[in-house]
Amino acid sequence: MADLFDKTTRALGASLNYRLLRHNVASANIANAETPGYKAKVVEFEDALARAVDLDGANGLSASEPEHFTMGGASLGRERVTVEDNPDINVSPDKNTVDLDKEVTTMTENSVLYKAAVQLINKKMAMLKYGISEGGK
Repeated sequence: MADLFDKTTRALGASLNYRLLRHNVASANIANAETPGYKAKVVEFEDALARAVDLDGANGLSASEPEHFTMGGASLGRERVTVEDNPDINVSPDKNTVDLDKEVTTMTENSVLYKAAVQLINKKMAMLKYGISEGGK
């Protein structure tokens, strides 16, 4: 059976999951901005997402015969993203490393990109719906 969702839809779905994680980490950083000794965390997932969808084709296999199937890179579900201490830190006198302005900026940017991914998924679903409902006429 053919896969209902293409690589783009799966990549957008993975992006939403990663952006949710980034939002949760930034929220935790903001919530602990006044906690003495709290170390700010950071999530970097763009490299993991690029590896998962193999945007540049570096991980793909080449097909030398017309009967061969081309294969993509790593599976979107297998890429792991880690939450680490933020290396770009300014330590306050109470040893807290949260930069509130930076965290709010991160959340705002992340929110815009999350909403854009949701809109793209909605457009793709609308195209599928149109194909199903209007395609037989």
